[in-house]
Amino acid sequence: MTVRSLVSLAALTGFMLSSGCYVMSDTQMRMSQARSMQMSRNQQFLAGRVNQLASEKAGMEQQLAIANQRLNNLNAERAALHDRYKHLLATSSNPLPGGATARFRELAERYPEFEFDPETGVSKFNTDLLFALGSDEIRPEAQDLLKEFASIMNSAEAQQFNILVTGHTDDVPIKKASTKAKHESNWELSAHRGTAVIHALAGHGMAENRMGVAGYSMYQPVAPNSNDSNRQKNRRVEIYVLAPDAAVVGG
Repeated sequence: MTVRSLVSLAALTGFMLSSGCYVMSDTQMRMSQARSMQMSRNQQFLAGRVNQLASEKAGMEQQLAIANQRLNNLNAERAALHDRYKHLLATSSNPLPGGATARFRELAERYPEFEFDPETGVSKFNTDLLFALGSDEIRPEAQDLLKEFASIMNSAEAQQFNILVTGHTDDVPIKKASTKAKHESNWELSAHRGTAVIHALAGHGMAENRMGVAGYSMYQPVAPNSNDSNRQKNRRVEIYVLAPDAAVVGG
């Protein structure tokens, strides 16, 4: 190759490099095509996954709608039952004879955390007397009070009457993990405490077919939940004495 040819070749190469011209080889072209195909497959996969997730979401939304409807039905049933209890209890007076009423009044004088209303026959236990916070296990020191309560209800003048045990809480949500494992919310805690009182009374000789139980959570406060003192009042178990034919606790 002559000197003139070499100069011409160098000039051409320099021109191609300086102008940005680039010649793609067959290998590079195949690699580019492969990447394009892979990107297309990825896009198709992602589109399919999006459709699948959309279908799963629709299915979960349908299940959630069904669950919400069931919850609404349960809440409606609970409200109807509550209205039935409320009407029954609001229109009832103390059915106990004088002797049993006198014994309950004397019991209330000896236990400051126990209240008895002689007008209605309602007994009220401060749950701090019966239970530790967040617990449905009855304190040992409360067993004597419950034993005396059962003794009065088993006396000749009161053994024909039934009782309804109702549990109540304050408005503080359950947060402690160990407590939440046993009582998911104040609904469960109030009902479990009422049930614990029933089991205790049964253990002291009161027949189970004379007793009923209800849990009202935080929704029947006797004082605004504005301070610790009021919250203590709202944490309570109430026992209503009912007539022998009261269907709410048995026939």
